[in-house]
Amino acid sequence: MESRQWINRSQPQTLQVATMLLYINAVFGIISGFANPLAALIAIVEFVAGIAIANEFKWGYWLGVVSAFLPLILIVMTAYQFGLSTIIGSSGVISLMFIIALIALLLHPHSRSYKKIWFR
Repeated sequence: MESRQWINRSQPQTLQVATMLLYINAVFGIISGFANPLAALIAIVEFVAGIAIANEFKWGYWLGVVSAFLPLILIVMTAYQFGLSTIIGSSGVISLMFIIALIALLLHPHSRSYKKIWFR
């Protein structure tokens, strides 16, 4: 019987923390998704990516990378269109820090080498 897991403790710490950040982003995305359907869609993708990374699927890793870059792209587009002052607020800077941290964790050499060897 194959068991599914939420967090894989055998993975490197970078992937474990990235999985947790994907779940946290998904929760906050669902909360803000009541006002913005795009945020809810990204949140669902992040949740699926977190589960797939924990269960060592290559497609889940790439889905996680894409779902980590999507909010960053949206923030850059918003800042370009409406000015940099739209993201300078307290929640904007904190959100940007979490997005950058998630991208860094997923693209870290430990995460990539583990994915290359162990993911199926």
